[in-house]
Amino acid sequence: MDLDNNLKSVKHKIVILSGKGGVGKSTVATQIALSLKQQGLKVGVLDVDLCGPSIPRMLNVEDKDIHQSSQGWVPVYPDPSQTLAVMSIAFLLNKKDDPVVWRGPKKNAMIKQFLSDVVWGDLDYLIIDTPPGTSDEHITVVEGLQGYNPDGAVLVTTPQAVAVGDVRRELTFCRKTKLPVLGVVENMSGFVCPHCAECSNVFSKGGGEALAREFNIPFLGCVPLDPQLSQCLENGQSFVEAFSSSPSAQILNKIAETLHQRTAMNGSIS
Repeated sequence: MDLDNNLKSVKHKIVILSGKGGVGKSTVATQIALSLKQQGLKVGVLDVDLCGPSIPRMLNVEDKDIHQSSQGWVPVYPDPSQTLAVMSIAFLLNKKDDPVVWRGPKKNAMIKQFLSDVVWGDLDYLIIDTPPGTSDEHITVVEGLQGYNPDGAVLVTTPQAVAVGDVRRELTFCRKTKLPVLGVVENMSGFVCPHCAECSNVFSKGGGEALAREFNIPFLGCVPLDPQLSQCLENGQSFVEAFSSSPSAQILNKIAETLHQRTAMNGSIS
């Protein structure tokens, strides 16, 4: 069983990080993946948030099962085109509400298995959604990607100073582990009215952009709160496809296009 080739067949690997929970990291991960898929690319989403695996619901694959082949685990595909592949601990639980009560070593072993044993096939992008923080799981992901030329990390924050402060620690983590930073996304930046499309600042604004400027890294964009996006996530629909004309969808598509252009042109950004 040549497990070494499972990641080698993936052209680009992007890690989605945030130092704080509740900033919409999984939302950004899924929408970037769906937008890249919409551009005609083959994409995989690896959910390594072992204690809070929300990716399967967001992509409407909660009822799917994974299968074992001679080369490893076969990921779940939401549709027959097989242009989007998904892997999550949720597919291995007996019931979707079962908690994952594991100590660090068992979590790390599972992440290593996800990185080596999943038969992704020829993918253009693998989007890796991580839990909040800078703990064992993140170190395991970064170490597991060494030798496979990961493109880098996208950091997700909300505008408030408390969230930006946690993401600042995440930037330090990236530098210490030599993981390139592709850019910062400021999520929940304003609220889009579903009736008139006017954007109002519910929270403060500009924290993510200021952070990117402070560390001299790319700022990828501000994604406002959008009730239509929340509804799509609840129903497992593709927001960037169903509401392509909305301001939030256009911003998410632009973020995905920017990442694709930069990674395709430069290989990685430091």
